Amino acid sequence: MISIFIDKVKSYRGLVVICGFMLLSVAACKSIEPLESELVKEVPPAFQASEDSMNTAQKDYKQYFKDPYLLALIDSAMANNQELNILLQEIDIDKAEVRARKGEYLPSIGLEAGAGAEKAARYTRDGVVEANNEIRDGKDFPEPLGNYMLGAYASWEIDVWKKLRNAKKSAVLEYLATTEGRNYMRTLLISEVASSYYRLIALDNQLKIVNQNIEIQMRALKIVKLEKDAAQLTELAVRRFEAEVAKSRSLQFKIQQDIVEVENHLNCVVGRYPQKVERTDVSFEDMDLDSVYVGVPSQLIQNRPDIRASELKMEAAHLNVKSARASFYPSLSFDAGLGFQAYQAAFWFQSPESIIYGLAAKMMAPLVNRNAINAAFNAANAKQKALLIEYERTVLNAFIEVSTKMSKVQNLQSEYKMKEQQVSALNRSIDISIGLFKSARADYMEVLLTQREALEAKVELIETRQEQLEAQIELYQALGGG
Repeated sequence: MISIFIDKVKSYRGLVVICGFMLLSVAACKSIEPLESELVKEVPPAFQASEDSMNTAQKDYKQYFKDPYLLALIDSAMANNQELNILLQEIDIDKAEVRARKGEYLPSIGLEAGAGAEKAARYTRDGVVEANNEIRDGKDFPEPLGNYMLGAYASWEIDVWKKLRNAKKSAVLEYLATTEGRNYMRTLLISEVASSYYRLIALDNQLKIVNQNIEIQMRALKIVKLEKDAAQLTELAVRRFEAEVAKSRSLQFKIQQDIVEVENHLNCVVGRYPQKVERTDVSFEDMDLDSVYVGVPSQLIQNRPDIRASELKMEAAHLNVKSARASFYPSLSFDAGLGFQAYQAAFWFQSPESIIYGLAAKMMAPLVNRNAINAAFNAANAKQKALLIEYERTVLNAFIEVSTKMSKVQNLQSEYKMKEQQVSALNRSIDISIGLFKSARADYMEVLLTQREALEAKVELIETRQEQLEAQIELYQALGGG
């Protein structure tokens, strides 16, 4: 009975050793911290005093923007912008990484063929064997001795601890994060094209105002010259009016250069060489965009591509930690092979003499030097924490950005109304000052100052209108629109 028990112990000795390896590996495993974000749970229920239930971010840019020239520019940018196209290639790289990770946990099967010859030295072990077996089955062994082989082999690592599957899922999430990065790039691109387009129209209107102001100044200069010829004014008044006209003309050239620069910037964004940018001739004051409804803060997590990308990266990092932890466990793999091998090609397919086959199972577990595994696990864990903080920061920045843009839209609306009143008053002042000047009830300096203030106020009104439109576009983009 005792001898039978000892034999059984010996027969299970390998299994006992394997179980010991597994227990040691399991004991060495480290815990993974849960993936939670307290900040996201504490997102305010609404933006300031907003009670919007609708969210403009869910509206496509082709529905939000009505200008056909602007839509054509955006479509061209989507197709030809170099930065966006580079990002599309990076998406293809991540897609290939997904396929590579998927192939790691599937069996690997291949074919192998080989041919060679070998002559062993007489006083070696192989040489002695050849000398003692010079004749076998009535046939001489060839010299040198050939080796011809043809077979198939397979290997498969069993993904017991989901190490490879988690790595594959992580690669999928990284791929999805890259596609969200592309979507975020699209929103930024739409915002940039629209803002530059309205900046261009604003410059057109400023140039038009400057040209009109030059005409007014030229008429005033003509009156001043007549007054000087009648000895009612001095040469000083004429020179001051001429200087004012020259100042307006210099502003005219500056605006023309600004138009060229904005046009070239737009052409670069849409991926084409410098050319005239077609745009609408509608009065800038009459331009308006649809109202932007902000909805509720929780919708930001769904609508903002950068938040979705950050969340996907965080989840991918969590799976990478699990995959790194699985490296502490034993790995189980199988290797198998089947084929034909002979010293002459004529004997290749003689069965069973030329058949070769093999089957092996292998289990490995780290015991002594695990510094590399510990380092990989700690690095993955630290990256997970960093991406969790990054996710919280992205959500916080998005909320603050929307809140800031909302306030900007509201304040610019009030500012524009005040600017309109200022321009209206100064326009009336120009006519009044010229009339008073003709009747000698006001001097030429009052006329000059009134014209200068009116020009500056008109230019500022256009700039405020441009800022209004840009603020609405930026709010649309901040909500995740586009």
